[in-house]
Amino acid sequence: MPAIRLPNPLILLVGCTLVAAAMTYVVPAGKYERRDDPATNHSVVVAGTYHHVPAEPVGPFAAIVAIPRGLIDAASVVFFVFLVGGAFGVVDKTGALRDGIDWLVRRLGNYGVLAIPIVSLAFATGGALENMQEEIIALIPALLLLTQQLGFDAMTAALISVGAAAIGSAFSPINPFQVLIAQKVAHLPQASGSGFRVVVLAIALTLWIAGTMRYAKRTRRPVERSTAAATPAGGSRRRGLVVIAIVLLTFVVFVYGVIGLGWDFDQEAGLFFAMGIAAGLVGGLRIAGTAEAFIEGFRSMAYAAILIGFARSISVVMSEGHIIDTVVDALSTPLAHLPVGVAALAMMAVHAVVHVPVPSVSGEAVLTLPILAPVSDLIGLSRQVTVLTYQYGAGLCELVTPTNGGLMAVLAAANVRFEDWLRVIARITLAVSTLGAVGILVAIAVRLQ
Repeated sequence: MPAIRLPNPLILLVGCTLVAAAMTYVVPAGKYERRDDPATNHSVVVAGTYHHVPAEPVGPFAAIVAIPRGLIDAASVVFFVFLVGGAFGVVDKTGALRDGIDWLVRRLGNYGVLAIPIVSLAFATGGALENMQEEIIALIPALLLLTQQLGFDAMTAALISVGAAAIGSAFSPINPFQVLIAQKVAHLPQASGSGFRVVVLAIALTLWIAGTMRYAKRTRRPVERSTAAATPAGGSRRRGLVVIAIVLLTFVVFVYGVIGLGWDFDQEAGLFFAMGIAAGLVGGLRIAGTAEAFIEGFRSMAYAAILIGFARSISVVMSEGHIIDTVVDALSTPLAHLPVGVAALAMMAVHAVVHVPVPSVSGEAVLTLPILAPVSDLIGLSRQVTVLTYQYGAGLCELVTPTNGGLMAVLAAANVRFEDWLRVIARITLAVSTLGAVGILVAIAVRLQ
């Protein structure tokens, strides 16, 4: 049986946008009332206020116009990718990153497979702390260099980065853009239920890393190594160490800025731009060489950055056609008539389905939880468990939906086809999804609050 080949990601996303436009002709238009919520600084829906509104179908030309509108809506993310890509283009030009990877590969020796759990845990931590995704795009060249020198392929680079980060995000006890905002919307104490979440997160990461190592060992190729590795001159080596120190310091400031100061993409982009300038000057590129390295970095990230805007156009079309709220209402209404356990698992599925047209985890939280939290009260389901259904449903959907611009951009940067990605992660994703479902049932049994 021939392997299924999906179209180029750009074609796939344009096709999804046109399908969304066609849906606005057949799906009834409707809206929920919304209110500003000072606790989350978001506009949240008001449960029980869904009503039909006049249809506003999105025509073919309007669907095409939604693509530049999607780029505008995603501008902060798009330009973040450009600036971070440019900054790491500068770091790569100094040679410090390659020297550091060469050093790491030599130190690992015959234990190169240990890089998989180490790197996976690092990215999973990023996912758990700040929903890391678009930030990974600029790191792909370095990851490809590392995996290549260890005999692994580009798919392994994607699995240990964007895959591990998605698992960390989905099962995190403290992700501010997912679980914490969801708990605010559901009127739960911040970081409540963390002990339970940490246990499930540990099991999920174990499953993901084990699946990744199994794939990597099966596809690993022998690597010929030169016995005489070039040693940089003393001055160059010192400059390289300082550049690496600048990169590490940048990530420390980045984590503090996101978690402690509430930074958004604008501040993050500015930080990495400053890192690129400092790395270029310290690394001996001078002003002209630093500027040229930035331009090369911009060029390498262009396709990945554009995919993010194209993915956003799908939700733009569905919002303009007023059908997103209709989809949410149609999926959530039947839940009130189901047994508690069945309703909880159905909620997880609802969140996965809704996440396709609403690929923002924070956006989905403020859209769905004000509706599903009162439903859970009616059927005797803990609101904490309701938040778990959102985490696991929406979070794991991040791994498989083409509307996730960050995922599509990472795969494009790694030159990994989307259908190949789906084929490789199918079993691991099924395993962690089953774990999520079991975790929800256990949380009901122990009355997690």
